[in-house]
Amino acid sequence: MSEYSGNLLKMESELAADGMVHYRLPVGDTRVELVPDMHRPVTLHYNGEINCIACGRKTKKSYSQGHCFPCSQRLARCDLCIVRPEKCHYAQGTCREPEWGEANCMQTHYVYLSNTSGVKVGITRAGQIPTRWVDQGATQALPVFRVDTRYHAGLIEVILKNHVADRTDWRRMLKGDEAPLDLGAFRDGLLLEAADELARLQQGIGESAFAGVDDETVTALSFPVLRYPEKVKALNLDKQSQITGALQGIKGQYLIFDCGVLNVRKFAGYHVSLQV
Repeated sequence: MSEYSGNLLKMESELAADGMVHYRLPVGDTRVELVPDMHRPVTLHYNGEINCIACGRKTKKSYSQGHCFPCSQRLARCDLCIVRPEKCHYAQGTCREPEWGEANCMQTHYVYLSNTSGVKVGITRAGQIPTRWVDQGATQALPVFRVDTRYHAGLIEVILKNHVADRTDWRRMLKGDEAPLDLGAFRDGLLLEAADELARLQQGIGESAFAGVDDETVTALSFPVLRYPEKVKALNLDKQSQITGALQGIKGQYLIFDCGVLNVRKFAGYHVSLQV
């Protein structure tokens, strides 16, 4: 039996050439490879301590996926505009961390379509492809627009989500892979529906603010899952300090056990012991 101890962080992933996603679970300073231990008993014990993933201080409650309250109020990565980029206020001079905004938001972004729990629209920084798709549990993804800032990507997303979903039904995503779709054809139909709105946006923010991406192919992703649950039960370390079960798979940021599913990212900063 192997044992690891430390603070959880969101799982690290890598997309192999064959489309298979490879995962590592950060537990303290160790990156644990869990895929070889599929079907074996795994015990995850939460010892009641949470450390902020930004500053390291102890906190009784986690905010914004692993931050203490002061950091959640101070850091730009925890601001509302991260989940609603159309609310970006950088240009108004009120960004919490202008340098962070320059490095992360005032950079090339992509508006994409993905097949998670059906087709959805999303945005991601160029350097986060394909990590963003992996984290969402997408089995297919296709870039649609290349955009000069996160704010402009958010404005496009607002238009497109009037015609297509912008959120993943995580329970449906964890029940199995969606049937493959012709995302190229779906993109073409979507752009026809939203053509007038997109044209008005481009006139308003400038012809060079975004451009269509028509030379990209669909990226297919496969996840290491032996068995999907028939009924999805969410596991919560705040309510159940110890989880013991056979690991059935990993998809998105979820560990799939025979007793339920755990959203690792939700419990970033939690100090745990892991026995495999």
